[in-house]
Amino acid sequence: MNGTAGRAPAIGLTAAVSALTVAIWAAGVVVAAHTGVLARAWPPSIAALVAAGIAVPTILHLALAPLRALARTIGLRVITAFHVWRIPAAMLFFWYGLEGALPPAFWLLAGIGDAIAGAWALRVVTRPDARLADYRAMHRFGLADFAVAVGTGLAFTLLLDPRMAPIAHLPLALIPLFGVGLSGATHIVAFDLIREGRR
Repeated sequence: MNGTAGRAPAIGLTAAVSALTVAIWAAGVVVAAHTGVLARAWPPSIAALVAAGIAVPTILHLALAPLRALARTIGLRVITAFHVWRIPAAMLFFWYGLEGALPPAFWLLAGIGDAIAGAWALRVVTRPDARLADYRAMHRFGLADFAVAVGTGLAFTLLLDPRMAPIAHLPLALIPLFGVGLSGATHIVAFDLIREGRR
């Protein structure tokens, strides 16, 4: 009883600090894009920021017990529902791509993959009879899509393809520099919960 009571404030503090950190991260991307800092940055440094945005949250989750406890409290369904954001992300990729503003290999792979991953996440979380196997399948596909899209985007960025310029501007900057990191980390979190048999 006392242990449970003691954990509640700790979870609340972890949630508050995590939410604040995420909000600062998003705000930082918005400010950097809006002021032109990202547009003036050396393209490989943007690639490094994308990689850090994936690695840091993942490492923190794996290293810090309070973050793992928070993930268990939030639950697999909510964490999976987060990936529905990939549907509007796909629409942005299609918009920019059809305007000729992104490399075709990038926007087609990222857009189609994100549309499927987002729709799959929506389907799983709205099914009352969804099993852990359904969540596992969605996150496996989502992670594979994530790896293909991020890998393709990083390749074109490192090749200094001028058509990657839109990723330094709003609203597209929020996808690689914010959403991608959270998506990658939450896939790892989801696999942890699935391994533990938690929903």
